[in-house]
Amino acid sequence: MIGTGQPNRLLHQAFRQFQYPTVPLTVYPEKVITGHRAFLARRRQLRPAEEYRTPTDTEWEEFLGHFERRKVALGDCGRAYGTGCVHEMACERCSLLRIDPAQRPRLILIRDSLAARVTEATAQGWLGELEGLRVSLATVTEKLQSLDTRIARQPAVTDLGMPAFTPSASASDAQPDSKDEAP
Repeated sequence: MIGTGQPNRLLHQAFRQFQYPTVPLTVYPEKVITGHRAFLARRRQLRPAEEYRTPTDTEWEEFLGHFERRKVALGDCGRAYGTGCVHEMACERCSLLRIDPAQRPRLILIRDSLAARVTEATAQGWLGELEGLRVSLATVTEKLQSLDTRIARQPAVTDLGMPAFTPSASASDAQPDSKDEAP
């Protein structure tokens, strides 16, 4: 309907049934579109041409392998492609770790172990280790709370089942319409 010459009020009535407050129509001035295209052309000229080539099979496998290597025991690491882990695999302290909800029991075990280690370090007077353990314990506790919040926000899955067709419904579909019968 857009661009067909229909009056705007008809469009508004058509989209009102979908509860749009206004017609979802955006028109940009030609100057904006040409300016953006010129910006993209300038950026492409500044970038080396070899960046636009098709990657080799080895490069593609390395890229795909990055995503496989992001999977860790507690979930997925959100590191950018080609970057190393700055935490030396201390994933529970990393802000880029996305905890898998299925790993919640493992995270609870880690939290309990850290709490026991904080108690031991306090009793033994290991002040240097105590600070690091407290940071790890606070981070794990925060991640656990964040995971619980995320799980609570997820909508419950409702099984709607398969639709069942009654015999009368399928029989009425098989009956020819009286208008279609030959005279």
